[in-house]
Amino acid sequence: MQDLFSVPSCFSSGEKLPADNPASAAPATRSGQSAVTLVYRAEIAGHSRLVTVTWCRNLLAHGMQVSIEGSAGGGKDKSSGGGNGDVAGGKSCSSGASACKVEMQPWHFWRKYGAKQFHVDGKANAVVDVVWDLRSARFSSDEPEPVSDYYVAVVSDQEVVLLLGNQKKEAFRRTGSRPSLSLQDAARLVCKKEHVFSKKRFLTRAKFHDKGKLHDISIECSSGNLAGGAADVDMVIKIDGCVNVLVKHLQWKFRGNDCISINKLKVQVYWDAHDWLFGTGMRQALFIFKPEAPSISDCKGDGDEFSDFCLFLYAWKVE
Repeated sequence: MQDLFSVPSCFSSGEKLPADNPASAAPATRSGQSAVTLVYRAEIAGHSRLVTVTWCRNLLAHGMQVSIEGSAGGGKDKSSGGGNGDVAGGKSCSSGASACKVEMQPWHFWRKYGAKQFHVDGKANAVVDVVWDLRSARFSSDEPEPVSDYYVAVVSDQEVVLLLGNQKKEAFRRTGSRPSLSLQDAARLVCKKEHVFSKKRFLTRAKFHDKGKLHDISIECSSGNLAGGAADVDMVIKIDGCVNVLVKHLQWKFRGNDCISINKLKVQVYWDAHDWLFGTGMRQALFIFKPEAPSISDCKGDGDEFSDFCLFLYAWKVE
């Protein structure tokens, strides 16, 4: 399988994330807006396609955007029983996908419930529906993605090819569609790109394999004041509370990589903390977590055991 999310050139011999890849399109974050972009691979209209879901939040509102590879044009709103979702968008993206955007403001209750229809490959009979209900969605205090009481469904050929949220029965009832019948057609998360903001400690969660558990990831520096390089700075990366990477004298080792083991899965960890130490204003560091492909001796004839997931974490340091 083609490596969609290769390591940027600063860590390797020249590989980089394509500029027109859906994973590279994230909302502006310099204003302090936290965001997480999730890229799924799903079977849509007879082809394996990327579905990109972006959640963002600021002081006033939450937002959601869904784009589907191969779709074009503005799409159209669909009648949703209780009302139509008011969506901004439909603007064509450089990756050949059009987007369904939803802005959830507290005073616009009806925008949290709606549906939108797209055509893929320019074919009138290749229809994809995006249906959502976020009216009761619960959010944590510091994350843009809902934690419960919602659903977002993508429907193709009368099958729900991607379903997010815990209200699965409500989603199937509303769409009148069945789940994907084959495990091969089940949607897979292939990339997570997240922007987090903190003074010292940066937290996220991720699964490195479809069959694995959700892991807590924390990144912390020994000094709250990184700029200027006046003192030694140590950096610790923990998985589920255990120290996996310890970088001493970060001011001399601000860019590097290490291989760690998570439940017998080898994961390459890359970091670039240059701007933390030598930048000005609000500064970011980039962390990449990418599972390794198994060696030939480790393979047992089942190629599906390999995880092509990749996590991009942008850690923004605020004063």
